[in-house]
Amino acid sequence: MTASLLVFSLCSLLSAWAPSFGVLLALRVPSALLHRPRTDQRVALGATADGRLTSIIHEAFAETSRYEQFFEGITNQSEFLYSCPNVRTRYRIVPTDTSTPTPMRAPGEASGAYALECAMDELAVALNIDPIDLRRRNEPKMDERSGRPFSSRSLLQCLDLGAERFGWARRDPMPGSMRDGRLLIGWGVATTTRSAAQAPSDAVARLMPDGTVEIEVATADMEPGTYTSMTQVAADTLGLPMDRVRFTLGRSDLPTAPSHGGSWTMASVGTAIRAACLAVQAEAARQATGDRRSPFFGMSTEQLEWAGGRLRRRGETEPGETYRDVVGNQGPIQSRASTARSPDIASRFSMYGFGAFFAEVAVDPDVRTVRVRRLVGVYGVGRIINPRLATSQCIGGMVGGIGQALMERTVLDPRNGLPVNAHMADYLVPVNLDIGSLETHFLEEEDSAVNPLGAKGIGELSIVGVAPAIANAVYHATGKRVRELPIRIENLLETWALAA
Repeated sequence: MTASLLVFSLCSLLSAWAPSFGVLLALRVPSALLHRPRTDQRVALGATADGRLTSIIHEAFAETSRYEQFFEGITNQSEFLYSCPNVRTRYRIVPTDTSTPTPMRAPGEASGAYALECAMDELAVALNIDPIDLRRRNEPKMDERSGRPFSSRSLLQCLDLGAERFGWARRDPMPGSMRDGRLLIGWGVATTTRSAAQAPSDAVARLMPDGTVEIEVATADMEPGTYTSMTQVAADTLGLPMDRVRFTLGRSDLPTAPSHGGSWTMASVGTAIRAACLAVQAEAARQATGDRRSPFFGMSTEQLEWAGGRLRRRGETEPGETYRDVVGNQGPIQSRASTARSPDIASRFSMYGFGAFFAEVAVDPDVRTVRVRRLVGVYGVGRIINPRLATSQCIGGMVGGIGQALMERTVLDPRNGLPVNAHMADYLVPVNLDIGSLETHFLEEEDSAVNPLGAKGIGELSIVGVAPAIANAVYHATGKRVRELPIRIENLLETWALAA
């Protein structure tokens, strides 16, 4: 009979982390003060002696207000991230005297990942198996929750590249064994995942007589670079330089777009822009075949093609006609497109982005302060439209994850429930001196099913998994498991497993 091991990990996210622009809990204050819900989680893992998972239990209790119900995907990843024949998740909401919570900075996966990934690290320690190897042994061949294949899944490649870039092979697995002078050094790893969502969106593309193009969508730009990336999509589709494309957003009278959240803006709006550009090209070609002044008059559109921003006979190498030549004096040519994920595709594939985080922390054994020295993140998120913008988003996610792990906590006044640290002097957020080396890498991943652009969302994925990687590094440095967020000096002042 194969031996089995059951590891229980009680994970109470008492502070549950609030962002720098909000508060954690808001008792008896206006509902406009939004916050991430407090959660209490319990994870139980069963595994054979060689590290094969036999059972996963993930239970979560999360607060909501007494006048609304708020749900988020706290336990979702436990159902598909690892291969396991027996999985049970339970997610319950508890009405409390708070305002309605909201997904701050990232959805519930950011809270759920802390419980699951710390439990996986505990299991690896109990079995004396490298944490990466444990995850490799439990890599699923399909989404075992739905029975569908993944449209693409590169979690192991993320772990392998991250381990190489981080230098994981030099890690001594014994807690407290790695030091830099008097400082305790810890290395930790955790994975990340987030659904590759797509929402319906509309877009308008308009070819102007001067050869420029106008693109209109009622989306927004909360500074992830939407103006730039959407202009890139249009320019790439039309074969034009970016300075020939004018992108307009931010007005409610423009074509409908989904909310600017959910890590789906590129997948949704970008796909609609691409479709509108293709549609306006097709309309311009059709009009050219009916224009007696055009060299393509009388031809069928099947005989023509757009290449490098020019219309020409299919298969020929002649330069052809520019957009300005085709539009001429006819006035603007406009097309509108509406896009949404095909129900057939949605029913055939399970679509997620994946990644891995590696963290190095230094813990002072005297005052028990924790500093993050290095973070390495590797992401498998399909096609990267703009590497600079994607890198910037990932850096922002890492910084937010450091805040979640070590700093951000709202203290409530027990007399009235109001936050007593509701200002930037007392509410701690990471600043430049708190940030060490942040390194990001993107895999070359092709996914033609997720959307025509092949792009998966990255904004929220880039924070899910950062906190557990840091927590696992803190354990490796000190031998002390901390099961609440943020990890404070007070937590480490309690007796830990290692002599200071």
